[in-house]
Amino acid sequence: MSKVKFRFHLFLLTAVFAIASCEQEESEKFPNALNYSAYVNDAWVSTALKLVKETPGFSPPVAARTFGYMGLVMYESVRPGMPGYQSLSGQINGYTSDMLPNIAPQPYLWDVVANKAVFEVLKACFAGAKLENIDILTQKYEEILTTITNGDKAPDVEEALALGEQFGLAIAAYAESDGQVTCFNTNFPTDYQVMVGQGLWEPTSGQLIPLQPFWGNVRTFAPGSALVSVDPPLPYSEEITSPFYLEAKEVYDTYKNIKVRERVIAEYWSDDPGKTATPPGHSLSIARQVVAKEKYGLGLSAAVYARIGMAVHDAFVNCWKSKYEYNLVRPVTYIKKTIDPSFTTILATPPFPEYTSGHSVQSGATAAVLEGLFGLNYNFVDSTHAERTDINGAPRFFHSFEEFADEAAISRLYGGIHYRRAIDLGVDQGRKVGAEIMKIKFTR
Repeated sequence: MSKVKFRFHLFLLTAVFAIASCEQEESEKFPNALNYSAYVNDAWVSTALKLVKETPGFSPPVAARTFGYMGLVMYESVRPGMPGYQSLSGQINGYTSDMLPNIAPQPYLWDVVANKAVFEVLKACFAGAKLENIDILTQKYEEILTTITNGDKAPDVEEALALGEQFGLAIAAYAESDGQVTCFNTNFPTDYQVMVGQGLWEPTSGQLIPLQPFWGNVRTFAPGSALVSVDPPLPYSEEITSPFYLEAKEVYDTYKNIKVRERVIAEYWSDDPGKTATPPGHSLSIARQVVAKEKYGLGLSAAVYARIGMAVHDAFVNCWKSKYEYNLVRPVTYIKKTIDPSFTTILATPPFPEYTSGHSVQSGATAAVLEGLFGLNYNFVDSTHAERTDINGAPRFFHSFEEFADEAAISRLYGGIHYRRAIDLGVDQGRKVGAEIMKIKFTR
């Protein structure tokens, strides 16, 4: 071989090694989104749960909507850095590809992107409800950013921040397009006319207007979620031999013979607004614990939170559609009228119609999604209320997601809140909603 050819081959070999070395350095500096830790998502989920509990107006439907858009932006903002994954545009209602930013074909700091994107969406969801929320969110955003960048403001950080802002503003605009940007202020619309008639819902407290009577018309994420139907309640009757009376009698007898275990379950799953992050927040908390158990990173945890958030939102929309379609009287009202005027319940009856049970529908939807992601026989411990002292919040062990959903659902019978039919059919209704969420394709 001539000296010229040798030098040329040596040059090519050196160039190849140099390129490979650069690519390795680039890969180490900018790993794909599947290789980052879940720290950013976990920090924001924790913050969202806290704000839901502390912000007036964040009823269960309002909270579920927030979790839906938070999960969506978590996923969409890092999805370009997840090989084999695709956008949800074109698959969920009103969400098209032209809403999303054009992404330059280059690596990004995906945790920085996600942090900025989630911050923008949560600002859109929370800031208008309580002025202090802006400071809380800003402080959390800056805390996370400092942790993941060590205060570095290099060009790659600035590029990631710019991309994150674009994604955040895009999803915030999509959220605003559902017409519910100030839904925390419209829980009890004064223009709603309460229907009066035999077997129809009556106020059970000083709150005379029921909660979010138009929520059944809110946009769902999955197109099929709005089409999920449920069989009607039992025919109303005050005859003591009628199925309706006997169903109410079961609620009454359960209260009169309540066991310690049943009372614990009723209080554990009550998840009252103002005291907790509400029932959909409990579902999100369970998902968070499963994500931690599986040691999921940024990308996979984002996909889980997206599905769970969309599931609980769609569950409440579909459930509320049923509630106001059937407008059924609550057990406490019926029992006082036909069985025992002095009847009281363990838990306060919430101010909206009976059928179906919101706890049941959203728990069924959550269980269906988690089963689809992690399997049918998945053991886990729920420590959501471990730090509470007002109830027995000791961690609870479950052999499956079905077991958790069934316990959360039956807790409403123990609490005197729902008839059994609203519970059992509510779980089935939620499972159908969860199945619609699982039809959404995250991978190519």
